[in-house]
Amino acid sequence: MEPFKEVFNLSTISDLAGHLEVRLCGFDKEGFIGLATKNIQTLELKQRSEQITTSLYQYLPKDFCCAAEVLLGSLRPEENISISDQATTDKGVAGWLVMPMCDYVAKYGQDHFHLSMELLKEMTKRSSSEFAIRNFLISAPKETLAEVLLWAEDENYHVRRLASEGSRPRLPWAMQLPDFIADPTPIIPLLEKLKDDPEEYVRRSVANNLNDIAKDHPDLVAEIADKWMKDASKERQKLVRHACRSLIKSGHQGCLAALGYGEAKVQLEDFRVLTPAVTYGKALEFEITMNSDQDEDQDLILDFVVHHKKANGGMTPKVFKWKTFNLAAGESHKAKKRHAIKPITTRKYYPGSHKIELVANGKSLGIRDFELIMDPVCA
Repeated sequence: MEPFKEVFNLSTISDLAGHLEVRLCGFDKEGFIGLATKNIQTLELKQRSEQITTSLYQYLPKDFCCAAEVLLGSLRPEENISISDQATTDKGVAGWLVMPMCDYVAKYGQDHFHLSMELLKEMTKRSSSEFAIRNFLISAPKETLAEVLLWAEDENYHVRRLASEGSRPRLPWAMQLPDFIADPTPIIPLLEKLKDDPEEYVRRSVANNLNDIAKDHPDLVAEIADKWMKDASKERQKLVRHACRSLIKSGHQGCLAALGYGEAKVQLEDFRVLTPAVTYGKALEFEITMNSDQDEDQDLILDFVVHHKKANGGMTPKVFKWKTFNLAAGESHKAKKRHAIKPITTRKYYPGSHKIELVANGKSLGIRDFELIMDPVCA
């Protein structure tokens, strides 16, 4: 399978250069391609994009307004471009090739605010300006937020999604927004506007924005969840549950209550590790039996926590989702789980004693030990 960084290669960069040449008389197409592809095989995705941005600055007019006209004219006609159809064609540029164009606006358009906002709005219809808009939210927060609030009502769902995704305080792989991390209240009205958006693509972004906020302001998100769940449609309920995923994992009681989950009133009859010694690359297996301890039905979120051994001998917990179900009054529930312990890029395993913990509605029900055995080749 071709590495993802190959979205920027000689062929695609040549396509971009071709569209720029059509819109700019005297454009040095070969010079642009040469600079944009210099040592490209040694570069990763972001580095390739940055090199293309540098090349745009080198070969486009130094007057930003003139360069903006070229970039805007090179874009593929809007034509209600869908998420699955964001590709550069003979009609114009779309998809990943828009990324370095957005970065060009973010870097060189700071003194042309309104023109830059127009460009990013148009570019996001063909890709996403979620990274670039953050430069303006930092440099001109009041003006940019006012613009973004208008975008939340735009007829194009890519633009509405940009309003939410671009304002996420902790958007992955992007610069953080420290002002919104410290105080997210300015973006709450924006999320309110979009919570019942007809497009799931937009609603999922709203959920992700709230999940970002929850990492620093859990009580605020729990309050929003409680408010939004009242008379909520199925679509909004799904949004709220996704927004609260981190709080659910951490057992935040206010959030769980907002979602209709009270304290788990159960008795753990049996919690058995079926593989007390697990060889690295194999699976941990365990089974449980729990009994209802109240005379009413109750909704339960059942998770498990693996306490991994660290290099210094300490433990670090990782919560894993298991299941949600309704436990009838006086009833029992039996379940069995198989959890693979295999190589992943985000964790290094160490041999020795580990623990598995069972959690229901944020409440620990019990904890058991198991041993991880490392193959000498893998250790």
